[in-house]
Amino acid sequence: MKIIEYGKENSAVIMLLHGGGLSWWNYRDEANLLKDNYHVVLPVLDGHADSDTHFTTIEDNAKELISYIDENFDGKILAIGGLSLGGQVLVEMLSQRSNICRFAIIESALVIPMSLTASLIAPTFGISYGLIKKKWFSEMQFKSLRIQTELFEDYYRDTCKIQKQDMIRFLKSNSSYIAKPELANTKAKVTIIVGGKEQKIMQRSAEILHNTIPNSKLIIFNEYFHGELSLNYPNDYVNLLIHFL
Repeated sequence: MKIIEYGKENSAVIMLLHGGGLSWWNYRDEANLLKDNYHVVLPVLDGHADSDTHFTTIEDNAKELISYIDENFDGKILAIGGLSLGGQVLVEMLSQRSNICRFAIIESALVIPMSLTASLIAPTFGISYGLIKKKWFSEMQFKSLRIQTELFEDYYRDTCKIQKQDMIRFLKSNSSYIAKPELANTKAKVTIIVGGKEQKIMQRSAEILHNTIPNSKLIIFNEYFHGELSLNYPNDYVNLLIHFL
C-alpha cells in the first residue's frame, strides 16, 4: 500500500481517502493546511496509479486500511474522510470496525446499487479504454468532473497509469456497493456531505447514510456538484473538518 504522509511529527492522525480514478492529490491542499497540527495520511486506493495492489473489492480495501491502522496507530485514529469511492471505503471501514476513528466525514458516497450501470462498465471500457491516454479525451472527461484546472496534469498522469481491469473492477464496485447493517453500530461521530447539484441517487444515498448512522449530521451544499467541496474548496473543507473536531 502506497501512503503519502504530512506532519508525521504530530500525534493526532487524520486519514483522507481519495475518489475513484483520482489519487492522493485529491487531498493534497487539505494536507498542506493541516500538517502543522495533524499527522495527515493519504493512502492510494488499490488499483490506482502507483498502487502496489490490484483492486478487488471495497471490502478488501477497507480491511487493508484497518490493518494499516492496527499496525501503525494501535487500531484507532482521530478522523477519516473519504470522497466517492473513498467515501464508500470509509463506510465499509466504519461497518467492519465500530471504533476505527472518533470522527468521520463521508462525502458523496453512493450506497444505492446502479445495476444497469454496473453491467455496462466492462463492455464500455473494453471499447473505450484506449482513449484514456489521449489527452483530448482526458481533457473532456476532466471537464465533465468539474475539478479545478490546476489538478489536470495530476489527473492525466495518473489515469494513464490505471490498468483496464482495475478500472473496471473499482467502477463496478462503486456502482454496486450497499452499506452494511453493521454501519449502525459505529461509535464515530459522522458528518455526511452531498452536493445539491449531484444526481438524485447521490442525495438519496446521503439520506440513507444519515438515517442509518445514529446521531449523524447531513450537510447539503446546494450549489456544489459531485466532490466539489474537497476537490475545489480545500479551505472550506478544512474549516469544516476542524470545526467538526
